[in-house]
Amino acid sequence: MARILLAEDDDSLRSFLSAALAKAGHDVVSYGQGDLAYDHLRTESFDLLLTDIVMPAMDGIELARRATEIDPAMKILFITGFAAVALNPSNAAPKSAKILSKPFHLRDLVREIDRMLEAA
Repeated sequence: MARILLAEDDDSLRSFLSAALAKAGHDVVSYGQGDLAYDHLRTESFDLLLTDIVMPAMDGIELARRATEIDPAMKILFITGFAAVALNPSNAAPKSAKILSKPFHLRDLVREIDRMLEAA
């Protein structure tokens, strides 16, 4: 079981992913804004940050940068419909971050999370 911080501004997707990842055995804390997720991240540790890129208040790339400043070993997985944004070197996303493009199948998400956590 891993502790996962989920930041996703789409309420229905966030609820679905939280429930599915909990069912897969993970402890999930979720937020609809990057800044709120960051506030929680400053008080508790997580194994993985699962974040959308485009969100209000603080985007996922900024959240990921700040998360790795707090915990350089934290795994980062972006879920996005804008993969080119995450891949753009000028945005300074963490180099070790992985990207899963929307739409994706839930089993692909769980498989990628498991792979990332096993590599720790």
